[in-house]
Amino acid sequence: MTRVRKVGIVGWGAIGRVVGTALAEQRVTGAELTCLVDNRPLGESAPAPQVSFDEAMERCDLIVEAAGQGVVREWGERVLSSGTDLLIASTGALTDEELSKQLLSAGPGRVYFTGGAVGGLDLLQAVRSLGPLDEVRLTTTKLPSTLEQPWMGAELLSRMRTATGPVEVMSGTARDVPVKFPKSTNVAASVALAVGDLDAVRVQVVADPGAHHTRHVVEASGAHGTYRFEVAHLPDPGNPATSQVVPYAVLRSLAALAGRTGQIL
Repeated sequence: MTRVRKVGIVGWGAIGRVVGTALAEQRVTGAELTCLVDNRPLGESAPAPQVSFDEAMERCDLIVEAAGQGVVREWGERVLSSGTDLLIASTGALTDEELSKQLLSAGPGRVYFTGGAVGGLDLLQAVRSLGPLDEVRLTTTKLPSTLEQPWMGAELLSRMRTATGPVEVMSGTARDVPVKFPKSTNVAASVALAVGDLDAVRVQVVADPGAHHTRHVVEASGAHGTYRFEVAHLPDPGNPATSQVVPYAVLRSLAALAGRTGQIL
């Protein structure tokens, strides 16, 4: 008999609701929604029991993190140590090298991450096996309101709020940028994980009042070739910091973990 993955979802927001609804409607073969974890009461409309994190680890063999980097930092190692697998949507947390080492060495549960809103990661991983890339650049462009952060000064906030065109908000490496934008730049971490070097990926974050689509441009070059990937997604209407496609990337990862056959890997 085929094993059915018992899935718990942490976070009932823009990502969790789509993923949880699809699981509850049995749209992912080999996976079933077992429980939900959220710090707000979800009420009777929730499609599965709302439980504590500790209880979720007892009920599930796979937990989907859809609630932000803080959950990965606080609970990631405990989930894996309990023997439960963990699928991470907030890949930005893995730019913390100490945390990343802890998760990779923890067990017996296994840790996975989804590429989310960007493509081409499999090709970058393949090229990496041929040798290092000379240059990797990521430019992310979003609506100004989705990029505002508590650490920003009055001058930068004013420029963003009054902008009539693109404004550079920050530039740095994939080690630096996701820490500053914990809900908006997980793509930077995903690219860096594919390349295998946080410091090799240069990241530019741009605020644009005309950015009706969230745009990510990845440019990479090396001795073996030159690569360019560009994606433009509609933001989620309930949470514009997240692209609409992200929960469907999570669902694809879930389908792979549940053993669906006949797909491109």
